[in-house]
Order: sequence, then structure tokens, then C-alpha cells
Amino acid sequence: MAVRMTKPWLDLSVETARRLSGQLGVYELGSADGEILYIGVAGGRSLHGLRGELLRWAEAPPEGVTRFRYEVNTAYRTRHHELVGAFRYDNGRLPRLNTDIDPKRVSNLSPG
Repeated sequence: MAVRMTKPWLDLSVETARRLSGQLGVYELGSADGEILYIGVAGGRSLHGLRGELLRWAEAPPEGVTRFRYEVNTAYRTRHHELVGAFRYDNGRLPRLNTDIDPKRVSNLSPG
């Protein structure tokens, strides 16, 4: 598995989100030009897993969020940490909408 998410982007809409499974995993929200704006997790406390998390975003998307991609993954916490670490390595910062993450708690990651 690649460190960075390589899944194709999907349009963020209520209809698309409703078609997702209720499984656990990670997701990225992005802009029309492919900028990653948020890296999230659908964990054990997420109501309806990926479907519930992405439906919540689709119903009231923040400005600039138009797309998403996701991975089903039972090791969602570890995978989320990898994705955030890789983003910070590439950009020197966290995604703009990830105000829910303390930057001091993100490990330095050096993906190859």
C-alpha cells in the first residue's frame, strides 16, 4: 500500500455519500483542483462509518470542498496518522481544515 492515498476523487454529494458502505476507514476531502483540505477518519464511534462521516460533510461542505476519496481500513487510526504525516512532510503544514489535530502530536514521516 502506498503511503499517500491513491484512490480516485469522487464528487462530494449527498447521493454519492449515501451509496457508501458503513465500514470503518479514512477519507480525504479536496478541492476541485485536487488540493487536500481535510484528512478524516470513520472510526468505531462514527455513526454509520464512512457513509455517515461523508454524508455529514456532503450536507454542509466547507467552502472549497467539492470532492472526496476514501479507503476502507480497520487500522484506521494508524492509516490516518500515516496520511497526515505524509501530508505534513509534503507541505510543511497540516491540511487547512484539520484544526482538530494538534501538530505536536503528528510524527515526522519520511515517505520514500
